[in-house]
Amino acid sequence: MTTNTIHGPKPKAGILDIKPYVPGKSGAKAAKTFKLSSNESAVGASPNAMAAYTASAHELALYPDGGAMALRQAIAKRHGLKAENIVCGAGSDELLQLLAHAYLGPGDEAIYSQYGFLVYPISISTNGATAVVAPEQGFVADVGEILSRVTAKTKIVFLANPNNPTGTYLTATEVKRLHQGLPAHVLLVLDAAYAEFVMANDYEAGASLVEAHDNVVMTRTFSKIHGLAALRLGWAYCPPAVADVLNRIRGPFNVSLPAINAGIAAIEDAGFTDMALAHNNKWLAWLKTEIEKLGLEVTPSVGNFLLVHFQSPQQAQNADAYLGEHGVIIRRVDAYGLPSALRVSVGTEEANMAFVATLANFLK
Repeated sequence: MTTNTIHGPKPKAGILDIKPYVPGKSGAKAAKTFKLSSNESAVGASPNAMAAYTASAHELALYPDGGAMALRQAIAKRHGLKAENIVCGAGSDELLQLLAHAYLGPGDEAIYSQYGFLVYPISISTNGATAVVAPEQGFVADVGEILSRVTAKTKIVFLANPNNPTGTYLTATEVKRLHQGLPAHVLLVLDAAYAEFVMANDYEAGASLVEAHDNVVMTRTFSKIHGLAALRLGWAYCPPAVADVLNRIRGPFNVSLPAINAGIAAIEDAGFTDMALAHNNKWLAWLKTEIEKLGLEVTPSVGNFLLVHFQSPQQAQNADAYLGEHGVIIRRVDAYGLPSALRVSVGTEEANMAFVATLANFLK
């Protein structure tokens, strides 16, 4: 569809060229289904967070604190950060979009890696800028390829670390090398949505870089390990000037009261987070081993999901269809340029076993 066929108001140039983001499927024909398509928490949300959410029902007539001060203080306490440099949003998606809105316009460029999160090109194009793709090596972002594409027009580099859908990451040393190679006018956005799952000693989410420089932002989410995906809650850790910009353009009440209260309870419940991490460590390794026993290649992942490679796009498509027919819903990643692969989230014990057993039946 082009603007020439629209008889009413016309959107800005380029908007109708954007391919909408398609989330993971939610339903299947089988009587019992296991949804492993959206990287949601396998263990749900903290009981404390659920109680805080329920208690918020008594205050639904009231506007929330527009600055989400109590939530920012809880985040700062948990991670040893400065509350005044934290900006909360309706999921980290909103914050990524706000950063693009604030720093990109027609004539500008923004870079992201080959298999980076699809929200990046959408956010870039929405603001009239040009999306520049840097090839990856072995499904890992390549610092040299990113830096070689930086020009005077580059305003943002988006880096998902760890990356979705590959599950790979760049070490702290490589991220620092990337930052050192960027001009001061380029904003490095470190999207660390899966940071809590990473056990590698050479990984850093990015807070120290934010505190040391004026052109680095780290975004985080409550949707993954904290299990609050339905509430849409995220946060960004920013240099003071960037935090000021985001606070000028975000909605005045962009985070709901139930989300604030549940987020505080979730981030304070360290015991529940530890339990969720232990579950992921156990079943991520188990899934990788069992899938490889079936003769399929799996990209090593530090997130709560795995990228499984098939012999051809047709086999991947057939596997997805077969799994869905038998109640196991996983994620096609054709839109990422990976038509021969499928992404599966770590689920409950029952869901993980159902996935492996159904996949084995398909391959037979």
